[in-house]
Amino acid sequence: MSPQPATTRRPAPDARPVALTIAGSDSGGGAGIQADLKTMEAGGAFGTSVITSVTAQNTRGVTSTHVLPTEEVAAQYDAVVSDFDVRAAKTGMLATAPVVELVAERAADLDCPLVVDPVMVATSGDRLLESDAEAAYEGLVAESTLVTPNADEAEVLTGVAVTDHDSAVEAGEVLVGWGAEAALVKGGHVPGERVEDVLVTAEGVETYAHPRVATDATHGSGCTLSAAIAARLSLGRSLPGAVQYATDLLARAVRYPLDVGEGPGAVHHLVALRDRAAREPTAEHVRAVVERLVEADARPLVPEVGMNVAGATPYAESVEDVAAVEGRITRTMTGVKPNRGVRFGASSHVARFLLSAREVDPALRFAANLRFDEDVEAALADLGWSVAEYDRDEQPPSVETEEGSTMGWGARRALEAVEGTPHAIVDRGAVGKEPITKLLAEDHPALAERALALLDVLRA
Repeated sequence: MSPQPATTRRPAPDARPVALTIAGSDSGGGAGIQADLKTMEAGGAFGTSVITSVTAQNTRGVTSTHVLPTEEVAAQYDAVVSDFDVRAAKTGMLATAPVVELVAERAADLDCPLVVDPVMVATSGDRLLESDAEAAYEGLVAESTLVTPNADEAEVLTGVAVTDHDSAVEAGEVLVGWGAEAALVKGGHVPGERVEDVLVTAEGVETYAHPRVATDATHGSGCTLSAAIAARLSLGRSLPGAVQYATDLLARAVRYPLDVGEGPGAVHHLVALRDRAAREPTAEHVRAVVERLVEADARPLVPEVGMNVAGATPYAESVEDVAAVEGRITRTMTGVKPNRGVRFGASSHVARFLLSAREVDPALRFAANLRFDEDVEAALADLGWSVAEYDRDEQPPSVETEEGSTMGWGARRALEAVEGTPHAIVDRGAVGKEPITKLLAEDHPALAERALALLDVLRA
């Protein structure tokens, strides 16, 4: 048979809105233009750039800065806007008063949302803006859809020391008074257990709060936040919706930073993209564990309330990031059977337990709830496993209202009381609450092997 003639394939273009970043280059890749472009791409936009300055920096600090001539900055800007339909733009490191003034002039003719991130100092503490350029920002802020200063930048711009919610609102109102449509005063530098970003508009105030993460790896956080907002605005999202997306993304990016370089590292710009990519493999791994339990006829492991297997994505932040069996796994006359399929958000108790356990040991990815009684307790001892437990009688009354669940409190209580991560955690129950054994593992084969090992001992 003669070979088929080659044919030219038809292209299938992917039309994406264009976003523009006007900022400095970070040779370390964690902030600046590099962070902006990665974040914009992950957020659904095609990123273009105008480089204002070149920095020699890494995770430990900035060693050199070279500001480009304003004519070169203008040439880049003109090249982009003359060809691309820019749907949103953002600014970052502008470095000098002439560059700030140039960008303000160009922004006056920009027919799209503009996010102004008034970058003044790097996370490392190195100065990125000349002192005489601070006053030039008022004109640029007046052209902005949104200005996103941190507490220190807000104080430099407005003279208001941002130390709490009320002073953040006050600083935001000053910036809106300059002509900005909105101001997002970021709370990362304000002490407290939660980070509160305060959005001020002429219509009112909204607060976006997230638990604070104990990490120094926040390099690129401001760039990532503003770039994420610009990307969502380029898609036509509302400003509050774009801010919600960006603050949620940054909370996850800070919780799971990039461990690169010898310094603290950078926020994870692509964390949401990586999380989405991990969802189907995670669900498949849960299905694999369930199949092994079904094949082994794991009836002796199933508690009265039913058994579940849960798997968290590597970047899980909520029960919606945890795959589990919908309706749990129950006993039948001939074995065990999952009531329905595996989906994300299907579990409440086991998912919250796993998420809370990950707060102590982030490497944990999988969990299962099993029966607990004297036989199981003896089997755990025979296996020589590390076992922790918690006593529901010690649960503070405030847990249900303030912390959300006994599951979360119990996981933290048990894990913090032992050295290392145990194989299993025992809940001896209470009035109306069945005793339960919870297995924990870093990967799904380990979870399956532990469940089957326990099953073998119970049957012996």
